[in-house]
This record gives sequence, C-alpha cells and structure tokens, in this order.
Amino acid sequence: MSLGLLALVLLAGFMAGFVDAVVGGGGLIQLPALLLIPGLSPVQALATNKLGSIFGTATSAATYIRRVRPDLRTALPMAAVALIGSMLGASVATYLPKQVFMPIIIVVLLGVATFTALKPNLGLEHELRYTGRRHTLTALVLGFGLGAYDGLLGPGTGSFLVIGLVTMLGYDFLQASAKARLVNFATNLGALMIFIPHGAVIWGLGLALGAANMLGGYLGARLAIDRGARFVRLAFLIVSAALIVKLSWDTFIARSS
Repeated sequence: MSLGLLALVLLAGFMAGFVDAVVGGGGLIQLPALLLIPGLSPVQALATNKLGSIFGTATSAATYIRRVRPDLRTALPMAAVALIGSMLGASVATYLPKQVFMPIIIVVLLGVATFTALKPNLGLEHELRYTGRRHTLTALVLGFGLGAYDGLLGPGTGSFLVIGLVTMLGYDFLQASAKARLVNFATNLGALMIFIPHGAVIWGLGLALGAANMLGGYLGARLAIDRGARFVRLAFLIVSAALIVKLSWDTFIARSS
C-alpha cells in the first residue's frame, strides 16, 4: 500500500469517526476506503473497519457521558443486548444473501428520513413516550434488533439507533446520539468477538484507523454537544440522504453485474 493510499484511508477514518459521533453512518466513508486496498478481502475490510470504529465510538461515547450525562439505566442494558445481537448477526452473516435485504433497508431509510423531514420539531425536545418496564423493554428490543442488523449487514446502524431512540422512546436528538454511541460501541465489540478468532482483522491498519477515528470521534462529539439537538437532526437528514444514494447505487451495480 502506497503512502498516498494510506493517507487517504486514514483521512476516511477521521471523517468516519467524526460523522459517527454526530449521528452515525461513518461506515459509508471508512469501509469503501478500505476496499480500495489491494489484496484486502471483503471480510478483512469489514473486520478491520470494526476495529477502527470501536476506538471512535469509545471516544465519542466517553465524551457524551462526561458532558451530556445520558441515562445509563437505559443505555447500558440496551448496549448489552445489542452486543449479543451483533454476535448472532455476525455469526449468520455468511449464510444469508445480503442483496435481498438492501431494497428493504433503502425503503425503510427513505421512509424514516421523509418522516423526520416532515416533522421539523421531532427530536428537538426530550419527551419520553413510556416509563418503567415498557420503556426498558422497548429499548431492549430496539438494541437487540439493531445489534443483529449491525452484525449481519451494518450500513447506517448508528443512524437507525438515533432515529429509533427519538421516535420510539421520545429522546431528543442529542440524548439519542449519546446513547447510540454506547450501543454502537457494543455492536462493534460483538462483531469483533466473532471476527478476531477467525483471523480476519488486519491489526496494524486497524489500530492506525482507530487513532484517526478517536480524533474524529472526539471532535464530532464536541461539535454535536456544542450545537445541540437541532444540529444533530440536520446531520441525520444529510447522512440519511447519503445512505439512500449509496445503498441504492450499490444495489443497482450488484443487479447489473
């Protein structure tokens, strides 16, 4: 790998950490950059992407915990079931035809982005839908489902977590993003627990990406905290649009080839 390509990959890692810290979706930037590396298999790219990403999510999660103080009574159990879901998803990923799921994901993401755009006040105020056991159960179902999705497919997990926490539980965008980083850390960890024993991680590259992700994650979290829920909402809509375009393009190319 040339120095120029390495610099490009590390820049992608920085930008991925930044975007992930604000609203999720950094894999759109980092994973395609890894796939440019000659001789790197798709599985190695996925595994190395997870290693780099976990440093960024850990950094942004720590920043959010320190400055936003999210409710850990919801976030930690949600992260625990997400880790289990991610391990299960990663375990069965090789057995399921991913091209079947992509059109469904695109339609769901388009619907979510449209719904958010048409409701300008959505996620700007903290109004919990439920309390007690119903709140906890909803959070656990959301965490497990999106954890399994992250292990199985992955694109847009952070964004889905944010909008799920906003629409299903009633958190504002900033609180939702804070909790999503904790859950996303757990999903990355769960997938790595499957990938590492299979020798799929390229450690030197992954650790370098991790350093870039940490810097991007710290700066992205600080910006989101300073600018508030309205900024995170706007970032969500932009990243969702990018996800829709990217996934639609990938699906079109896959069906054309």
